Amino acid sequence: MESVNQTMDGIISPQGGDEAYRKIMKAVFADPEVQSFLRNHQDELDQESINRGSSKLYEFVHDRDLVKQGKASVAPGYVPRLAISAGQIDVVYVPTEQLRAQRAAAKQRSLVETLAMPKFIANATFENAFLEGENASEYRNVAFQRGMRFVHDYSPSSFMPGMYLTGEFGVGKTFLLGAIANGLARERGIQSILIHFPTFAVSMKSSIGKNTTDLERDRIKQAPILMIDDIGADAMSAWVRDEVLGVILEYRMQMELPTFFSSNFTMVELEKHLAVDVKGDQEPLKAKRIMERIRFLSREVTVGGDNLRQKLGKI
Repeated sequence: MESVNQTMDGIISPQGGDEAYRKIMKAVFADPEVQSFLRNHQDELDQESINRGSSKLYEFVHDRDLVKQGKASVAPGYVPRLAISAGQIDVVYVPTEQLRAQRAAAKQRSLVETLAMPKFIANATFENAFLEGENASEYRNVAFQRGMRFVHDYSPSSFMPGMYLTGEFGVGKTFLLGAIANGLARERGIQSILIHFPTFAVSMKSSIGKNTTDLERDRIKQAPILMIDDIGADAMSAWVRDEVLGVILEYRMQMELPTFFSSNFTMVELEKHLAVDVKGDQEPLKAKRIMERIRFLSREVTVGGDNLRQKLGKI
């Protein structure tokens, strides 16, 4: 694309002629935005400054019109604005609304880290939650209201327990975790990590051979907000229960870091599930120790209603 300076060179060249230049500049000085700018800064600009800044005035009008027409400009994604710099007319470029929205969306995505979570998590919000109509559920509505309250009330300076979401398959537990994480990112600038626990357990076993167990576990345990999805879906080995989950929860309890869970089990049922490892060994005291930490870090909330995964094909 021809630069502004090249365009101006053509206008004032012998081939372009002085008349062509005067015609262009007459249109520039007649531009309402240019006139408004010059009026607003008449105390700062004398005629010499205006003459010296005529190319900047042309640059502003030229690039602004390109943006309006949807054509490539000098600075794609930005719009020109007239300004005064060191007593001279200048053009500064500011992001368009579209670019600002893209940046905000990118920042939000960077604050929500996921491991083996469903694709719909990226777009889960309280606004697009399925809460009304014939499939509405009092349990589901209450759970989402509590999630919204957490986003609104949470402050990193004081401990606020997360939520332990319990309910049947497909009632919106995972969707709610995503809505809370996205709400915290968008409205509060707070980072969350969401992990599908059965997948995370497999990755932690794989980390032993790579000698990265401590590194991977520590990164998860230190998350400002941690969301553990589908806990209890699979039987755990004693090592996963005690050296992975137990260590993560102990750290978060000591540091008072909010933690969210989703499970098809109630807390009482999960304790029974954790008491038996994959080998069939009974260790109720270790299960109780895990549950003490879960109860400290979160509050049990039932999510009920119809199976939205079947009805809507996504949750």
